[in-house]
Formats: sequence, structure tokens, C-alpha cells
Amino acid sequence: MPKILIIDDERSIRRTLKEILEFENYEVETVEDGVAGVKEAMTNNYDVIFCDIKMPQMDGMEVLTKLKNDGLETPVVMISGHGNIETAVESIKSGAYDFIEKPLDLNRILVTIKNAMDKNDLVEETKVLKTQIKKQAQDSNIIGESKAIKDIKEMLEKVAPSDARVMITGPNGSGKELIARQLHELSNRKKGPFIEVNCAAIPSELIESELFGHEKGAFTSAVKQKKGKFELATDGTLFLDEIGDMSASAQAKVLRALQENSITRVGGEKDIKVNPRVVAATNKDLRKMIEEGSFREDLYHRLSVIVINNPSLNERKDDIPTLANYFIDQLCKEHGMPQKSFTDGALKALQNVNWTGNIRELRNIVERLIILCGSEITEGDIKTFVSTK
Repeated sequence: MPKILIIDDERSIRRTLKEILEFENYEVETVEDGVAGVKEAMTNNYDVIFCDIKMPQMDGMEVLTKLKNDGLETPVVMISGHGNIETAVESIKSGAYDFIEKPLDLNRILVTIKNAMDKNDLVEETKVLKTQIKKQAQDSNIIGESKAIKDIKEMLEKVAPSDARVMITGPNGSGKELIARQLHELSNRKKGPFIEVNCAAIPSELIESELFGHEKGAFTSAVKQKKGKFELATDGTLFLDEIGDMSASAQAKVLRALQENSITRVGGEKDIKVNPRVVAATNKDLRKMIEEGSFREDLYHRLSVIVINNPSLNERKDDIPTLANYFIDQLCKEHGMPQKSFTDGALKALQNVNWTGNIRELRNIVERLIILCGSEITEGDIKTFVSTK
């Protein structure tokens, strides 16, 4: 139930507003002066606050200033029986959501509450999105200082500002998506979308619809028009992961899209202009696939203007201590656990593991260790809980 706080020294106003708003299914709390109002507002969570301007001890403008200076984001609606344009303008400039004159109009009150709560919801959604974006930006950082990783970072700095297509090669779990995201973040398209398609995870009969979209009625389950990933990634980056698993038919259509910068939806006839930067990735030997006839050579050359090879974790073992410490900090926070750490012996032991699953496997192992071990993870813990293979 939404909660409303009323701060007003007039008992009749408090009682009337409380009765009306409780009838409208709001939970209402009232206080009779500004000092008590500030304390109540900062102690409990409210969806909207109504505050009278003329009050003893602390007037409404002082209450508003105090609440805003203390970082309260709850919408505050100022009310006054001595309203004028100057007072209303001063209230809004000081951070009030709205200004209402007495005598109070019920419909105006209810509309103001609804709009204020809608704004509050939008603010909360924005906070969540900013947190997600911040986390995504943090997670897109490439961790490591080995020569191979330094070379990749230098390559990204050179390539990112251009629109050149990039092919990222490397084994599963080595962080190819991370490189693609970093490329996007460093590019002039970073304000555009980053759209990922895992070509191996989509059935061959659906891949064309996924990439190019479809018109309503194009097939049995096409109950409405759908935009494809090429359209959605326009002015951003389209990441085609596991490109080696794409069907021959889809390969031909992707080649056409890259050549003409346009696509046709499944079941459609109209050409639609698209402008994504295409970054592809694979763990397969595409040149061998070309020789075998399972991957188009012309598509390969279209996609691999720049080739970035991402090494396996076994090829960059110097980075394991840095990665392990990064993951232990990240995962302890995610699980809400007290901070844990590795001993030097434990980090050296991790460097002796044969990492067939690469960085993905290392992250999973660190997660296992923080759950099963004490505050300090030792070499003995590594021998107990990690297979050296």
C-alpha cells in the first residue's frame, strides 16, 4: 500500500487529508510541525510527502531544504493557504515536486500523487539501469598484463575507432565476448546498442528470423512482425558469436547484408537499410572449414578485416593471480559474503592447474572456493577442491 506523509500544523487539514487518502487506499501518517516531519521523513520510507509552508519552529521551505540536502529523493508537494507565484517558483527551484494552494482540491491531490509516484518509479528504474550499465562496464574490462593481453588491448585501441569488421578467435571460455564488448565500449558506437547472437544456440530453421526478422504470417508461429538483430543493432555493434555454426543459407544472407548494408525480413519483400558494426567470434578453424566446403570463403574475408586471437588461459598463466583476485572480490560481493583472499601458495597452485575450460572455469572454481573454504584460501584448499588434471 503506497505511503503518504502529511506535515501540517492545522489539525483539520491533517484529519481531512488522512480520511480522504485512506479512503483511496493509501497508508497515511501525519505530523504537526516541521521538526517532527523531517525526523519522520528520514526515518521511514514514504512515496509522497505533503508539507505546509507556514508552520512554527521550522517552516515548509526549511523542511524542504533539509530533506533535499540530506539526499531524500521522495517527491515533496508544498501546500499553502497564502500561495503566490513567487512562493511556487521558489518551492520548485528548491526541489519540490509540485505546489498546491489551499483550499485543497481532491482531484488535484489524487492526480499529483499518481504523477509523483510514477516519477518515483521512473527514478528507481533509472537507478537500476545505471547500476546495470556500471556493472556491465566493469565486467567488460579485460583483466591481465601478460604480453598476449597487452597486445590485444593495444589492438583494440587502434581498431575500435574505425568501423572495420573484426573476427575474434579462441577456445571456449577464453573471453571472446569480453573482447567484443570492450571493442564496442571503445568505439564511436558505444552509445548505440550491443546486440549478441549465439549462432550455435539457435536452431538452423530459426536463425534467419533471428538475424533478419520476419513479417506477420511468414510462418505458422509468426503472429506479429518482428525486427531482426541486424535492424536492432543499427548504429551499434552486432556480435555474431560461434559464427562457424551458422547454416549455409544464413551465411549467404549475412554475406548479402554485409555487401549491401540492407536486409529483407523473412516473408517480406522490402529492402531495409541497416548499419551495424559486425564483430564475429569462433572457436573453430574457419580456414579448414572453408577447405571442407562448410564455410563460405567470401564471408570469411568480409568478416575478418581484423583478426584478434584470444589465447587460452594455459597460454597466459601469468594473469591467473590477477584474475583470481578479481573474481574473489567480485564473487564475495555478489554472494554477500565477507571478503576472502588467496595465500601466495594458493595462487601459485592455481597457476599449475590445466585450465581446459579457460577463464570461465577459473571463475567457477573461485566461486566454489569462496563457498567451501575459510576466509583465507590456502594451497591445501586448492589441492582438496580443484583437480589439477
